[in-house]
Amino acid sequence: MELTTKKIASILGGKSCFSDEKIAKISTDSRTIQKGDVFIAIKGESFDGHNFVAEVLKKSACLAVVEHLVEGADKNKQIVVEDTLKAYGQIGAYVRSLFQGVVIGLTGSSGKTTTKEEIKFILSHFGKVYATIGNHNNFVGVPESLCNLDLSADYAVVEMGMSAKGEISRLTSYVQPDIALITNVYPMHIEFFENLKGIAKAKAEIFEGLKTGGAAIVNADTNYADVLIQKAKEKTNRIFLFGQNNKPEATFETQDEGLHHLYNAWATLSVVQALGLDVQKAASYIKDFAALAGRGKKHTLKLNESDTYTLIDDSYSGQPEAMKLAIEALDKMPSKGRKIALLGKMAELGECSKEKHLEIGKLVSKTNIDVVVGVCPEMKDMLACLPAHIKQYYFENKEGVCSFLLNQLLQNEDILLIKGARYSSKLYQVAEELIKKGS
Repeated sequence: MELTTKKIASILGGKSCFSDEKIAKISTDSRTIQKGDVFIAIKGESFDGHNFVAEVLKKSACLAVVEHLVEGADKNKQIVVEDTLKAYGQIGAYVRSLFQGVVIGLTGSSGKTTTKEEIKFILSHFGKVYATIGNHNNFVGVPESLCNLDLSADYAVVEMGMSAKGEISRLTSYVQPDIALITNVYPMHIEFFENLKGIAKAKAEIFEGLKTGGAAIVNADTNYADVLIQKAKEKTNRIFLFGQNNKPEATFETQDEGLHHLYNAWATLSVVQALGLDVQKAASYIKDFAALAGRGKKHTLKLNESDTYTLIDDSYSGQPEAMKLAIEALDKMPSKGRKIALLGKMAELGECSKEKHLEIGKLVSKTNIDVVVGVCPEMKDMLACLPAHIKQYYFENKEGVCSFLLNQLLQNEDILLIKGARYSSKLYQVAEELIKKGS
């Protein structure tokens, strides 16, 4: 990519009273700025990038994008914009416009990152693939992904997330996907919406950015699939559906148990189909793709010199439908030992919170799970639903849980599922400790 300081000024509508220099990279992290970089001064909840402008320009950054001139810093190396976050998106959109390959944009309530990685893995057998790093899918992460786009790639897979109406609309305007995929619609962030249909409409905003002649891919089995399909039809007649009754004609195996892994595979193969590639060839590689860390990855861990147990680390998210799928998958797994579910609270459910926690308890009651450990006060409702034959334990928070598991609960050949809202229950820290001690 040939991007210069004057081109940045042109994109942002700023004055270019500085010398024209080639840009090395664009960054919001003052700690990693090097010579020739452009620094975007973002205002966060706990920091303000403007406080580091003088420092980064002294470090040889060639330019800083700011919302106001910073005193003590070279004013000839500052471009003033109304909103630096939007400016970052504008630069990302320009870089995307230079890309000659196919852009696949995806969103959904659950499974975005795993599906994105599976698409990346499968398409790598057909060409060079660039993809969003991790789950960098917000107003900072999407511009970052676009600014770092490998222009020599054949395919780019960009993940978009949201917690409010209008956010996907803005992100998809930067991404301008050739293929737009919605994995599912669940009551994630429901406290920020009037109802589930509102979430569906917000997810469907991804089709607004769809390029002419592009393809829309929709989970036909998800909540308000009809809303998604209707929104897709407003933009394109190339619509591909996946689900129980809309399967690409291909045979495949998955490494991991659970219906959600099948949906991820169907979504991936639908992308292959939309691209006009060999679906059966793609399907033959599905068996080589494994669940990601924190998203259902299996670990065989030691309890002592002779005993082991299986950890299913699904601790990244505690979204209700994803929790149900994880519980159902655990229920169906063959096991010589006991099945144990360590479940943390589910967050951002607003007035639906108690109802959703009760639903989890009722579901667990119908399974062959032997032991349930609930963490956080919200899980008391879930535990209250369990029948007497399912042993139950309760912890106010994650403190002491790891020690309890290792020293009192776990036995040889047990299977332990860990699932809960990442930042509310913090059970991912329990998973990390177990992996560290048992590896």
